[in-house]
Amino acid sequence: MATQDVEKGRTDGDMFDRAAIDASGSRQATLQGTGHRLLGNPGPLGLFSFASTTLILSLYNVNVRHINTPNVVVGMAIGVGGLVQLLAGMWEFACGNTFGATAFSSYGGFWLSFALIYIPGTGVLTAYDPASGAAGELHDALGIYLITWFIVTFLFFVASIRTHLAFNGLFGCLAMTFMLLAIGSFMNKINVTKAGGGFGIVTAFIAYYAGCSQLITQETSFVSLPVMRYRRID
Repeated sequence: MATQDVEKGRTDGDMFDRAAIDASGSRQATLQGTGHRLLGNPGPLGLFSFASTTLILSLYNVNVRHINTPNVVVGMAIGVGGLVQLLAGMWEFACGNTFGATAFSSYGGFWLSFALIYIPGTGVLTAYDPASGAAGELHDALGIYLITWFIVTFLFFVASIRTHLAFNGLFGCLAMTFMLLAIGSFMNKINVTKAGGGFGIVTAFIAYYAGCSQLITQETSFVSLPVMRYRRID
């Protein structure tokens, strides 16, 4: 029987035991003690939030249904791509997953910053008033914004090389998305922007698959989705 520590209000048997990633890709962190409370895997939440917001904006970028104004995505970028993904990143820190925490938190910040560009009250777009001759600067300013996120995404791609093929494909396609969108903005070429939107759609569905691979596991379902993990060579 565990001895009682009255002053600290816990028992010797209480300990935080974070399990490593198992073969199915699921993560659990269990607080051993009365009740056996469970800390779930925030990965599917972050991946689904990222995928859904990316898919909507990418469909706008390829001009689906002749949509040229992407402002409807603002609410999604704030609530889902931004806030929910940021929360998933914070919980990844609690699970001890530095890579997931950094990625989710970074892209949560990206979506929040993207939304701020299109909210009229921020004055970001109105600063590039055509009457002042600053309209041409907007394309270059957005190009610099997007190429910066290409650099960040490329670094995530490098960091994901020894994880599994699903993450490699996710960050590889996302890097191409940002690069093409940046080029399209710099050159003001709608076809290049549409190509970036096409890569964004592929990125979104890879993110959906990666999220499902962590949500649909042998512990919770009759099937599991392969992500092609690489064998470590020490």
